[in-house]
Amino acid sequence: MRAQFVLSETWIGLRRNLTMTISVITTVAISLALFGAGLLVNQQVSEMRSYWDQRITLTIYMCNEISPTPTCQENGPATDEDREALQDQLTGLDQVADFDYLTEAEAWQDFQERLGSTNEALAGAAQEGDIPDNYRVQLTDPEHYDTVRAAVDGAAGVDSVSDDQRVLEQFFGLLEGLKWAALVLAGVQLAAAALLIGNTIRLSAYSRRRETGIMRLVGASNFYIQLPFLLEGAIAGLIGGLIASGFIVATRFTLLRQIEGWFQFDVALGTGALLYVIGVSVILGVLLCTITSFLTLRRYLKI
Repeated sequence: MRAQFVLSETWIGLRRNLTMTISVITTVAISLALFGAGLLVNQQVSEMRSYWDQRITLTIYMCNEISPTPTCQENGPATDEDREALQDQLTGLDQVADFDYLTEAEAWQDFQERLGSTNEALAGAAQEGDIPDNYRVQLTDPEHYDTVRAAVDGAAGVDSVSDDQRVLEQFFGLLEGLKWAALVLAGVQLAAAALLIGNTIRLSAYSRRRETGIMRLVGASNFYIQLPFLLEGAIAGLIGGLIASGFIVATRFTLLRQIEGWFQFDVALGTGALLYVIGVSVILGVLLCTITSFLTLRRYLKI
């Protein structure tokens, strides 16, 4: 009987304040969708950073006959002695994990393979010899880039030094900004949802003040009186979280799939990461509504 009474009171509260309840569910769903999207983007950025940090290379281009830099123009193409000295230098650096040497022909072929499917015009315009022979250096830590560059920059036969990480840094910065924008907007929405939940619960309690007074007279405990109101909030949060889950799944298979399409390697988030974000969002929705309902009852009803 007690459980049936609590559930009936919960249903009455939801039905009496249907418009406010729908507003709460909508606000919570939008807030949690933005929050979940922010978490997804954060996990995607972390996954991509981890993937690329293991593959970031420092490329040392050697001087050839068409190198435009003043050093190469003055000293001419790199000699075998220059290459041997550079290899000895790289071998002696603790920050260097490994390195590979690509001849001009291999460098041109690598360029064709990288851009042939995405930019045929640029790939077709390049001729063998346009790209100088170079060393692809794997670092023990991407943070050691400046140290290794300072050691080899200006060495005999070296034209220029480039770092893949600097090319990707702007893109990662854009994703970080997108993540924080979503989280800040979600925080504002969650605050608005909390205020709306509190107002809804307060109106529901006021409309049932007579029933509440009778329950207190017959000796009902504070928790028993509060329970229907807490369940109202929890149900609204649960429904809002489930709706937000649909938006989160849509984000995973639209926005993030588009981001993954910009890369030629598999950096997709797994099902586990998606379920984790959905679980956190649903639990947050339930806790937000339940805690707000409890604080509202303590503040306004003084039960």
